[in-house]
Amino acid sequence: MFSFLVKRLYQALIVMFVISLVAFAIQDNLGDPLREMVGQSVSEAEREALRDEMGLNDPFLVKYGRFITNAAHGDFGDSYFFKRPAMAVIFDKLVATLELVFAATLIIVGVSIPLGVYSAIHPKSFFTKLIMAFSSIGISIPVFLTAILLMYVFSIELGWLPSYGRGPTTSPLGWESGLFTIEGLKHLVLPAIALASIMLPLFIRLVRSEMLEVLGSEYIKFARAKGLPTKKINYQHALKNTMLPVITVGGVQIGTMVAYTILTETVFQWPGTGALFLEAINRVDTPLITAYVIFVGLIFVVTNTVVDLLYGLVNPTVDLTGKGA
Repeated sequence: MFSFLVKRLYQALIVMFVISLVAFAIQDNLGDPLREMVGQSVSEAEREALRDEMGLNDPFLVKYGRFITNAAHGDFGDSYFFKRPAMAVIFDKLVATLELVFAATLIIVGVSIPLGVYSAIHPKSFFTKLIMAFSSIGISIPVFLTAILLMYVFSIELGWLPSYGRGPTTSPLGWESGLFTIEGLKHLVLPAIALASIMLPLFIRLVRSEMLEVLGSEYIKFARAKGLPTKKINYQHALKNTMLPVITVGGVQIGTMVAYTILTETVFQWPGTGALFLEAINRVDTPLITAYVIFVGLIFVVTNTVVDLLYGLVNPTVDLTGKGA
């Protein structure tokens, strides 16, 4: 296990270096940040002086070397718009995004596993056909269209739920969250369902296909031949082994939802990191853009490592080191 962690840490450093290089390279093609900072009233000579002062005219390698040196000390630069450290701005918005991802994850897990298991155990039932039809339609509908449809039905037509914003927040556990108020939960329902719709059809089909494969394996046939109860076979033996690939794929996919929140947060005006990233692009706030891309890349790396560790804990026969027997 220790050698695996050392190996993954080395790989993570290489991946993060590549991500930082790509993120820093694309910022020169996003436009002129001074256009948003100073407007049109500043002369070209003053603009050039500001560019020199901010280091925008330096060669790429000089700028990147300065960025890497500062990043090694936890400094990813100050946001041009917010006049604050870029990572501090991201962390301010991160709680709202994690709140949305957490709610969407609960929906995905709570719906996909029961429906996937049911459709595998009863493959010819009418309800299974409805589940498969729903998952097929869900895969083909983009998240922004789902979000608009939810908003139209439940906010505009029925008036049951609010259509935008995060709602009131409280901090009983030390951070501002809407999970502890009724109004905050109402604001969370529609964005969470819209975000969950990205992964939910995939998870239903994944659980069903893996469960069907396990139910057709030899050890399940042997368990039936021994006369074990059907429920014990399905929910104790088969379901446990079904969860192994689901954990692998699901862990990575749920981690990516932090990046997938951009469209959902934009439609519902949810004040998270996704909406912040779009604002940073519109303002050509390059330090904030670079910090966000690196932060999302870090989430991918950490998620993959944690998923591998969980896979090994759930199934001790898995060789994490890759050396074989």
